[in-house]
Amino acid sequence: MNKVILMGRLTRDPEVRYTQTSNTLVASFSLAVNRRFARQGEERQADFINCVAWNKTGEFVSKYFKKGQQVGVVGRLQTRTWDDDKGQKHYITEVVVEETYFADSKRDGAAGDFDSSFGGDPTMPTGNDSEFEVSSGDDLPF
Repeated sequence: MNKVILMGRLTRDPEVRYTQTSNTLVASFSLAVNRRFARQGEERQADFINCVAWNKTGEFVSKYFKKGQQVGVVGRLQTRTWDDDKGQKHYITEVVVEETYFADSKRDGAAGDFDSSFGGDPTMPTGNDSEFEVSSGDDLPF
């Protein structure tokens, strides 16, 4: 199984480009993800993880994600190689994003005008299309 779940802050605005052959949108961005532990007397370290989002997910990322915003992503890890003009081989490991979520609170203003009550994935319901309605007087099973 190849599944990656990350929460971090965008280090820059997403970069959008289109493939040459099929004109498919791809958004690239980097997340600063804090490490779980810090050594005593030292600042907490972060890992900077490259991410790519394709098609509608990439479109969503390019429209709603901005530098400094805290987001969650779910995807898979992928490694690829290529040769540059000088014949030197390059390697890159990145997360191919399949789902996206806002992780900042709405009062921080990071979510913009998008209804992120359920999450940031445009293929997921936003809470408005729910088949279940719960009023404040209903008994909840949990």
